[in-house]
Amino acid sequence: MATCPTCLGPLTEHHKCPNGAIKRIAAALAVVAIGGVIGGLSTWVLTDRPVPALVLAASALGAVLARAIGEALGRKW
Repeated sequence: MATCPTCLGPLTEHHKCPNGAIKRIAAALAVVAIGGVIGGLSTWVLTDRPVPALVLAASALGAVLARAIGEALGRKW
């Protein structure tokens, strides 16, 4: 039996993927946003007055790490 390339489910005659494109994009953006916020807030835990460039870099790193961890866990966006 054929497999759907999007959801990896069985590709039958009346197949419809369980999550649409909007839901997948929203889920991916939510994970990246949460990772960015956690990365940015972590600078205030470590220092009293973080430099804005450090906050931006930590936010970017948090977003990338959140996305990488999500992919490593096997989530399909």
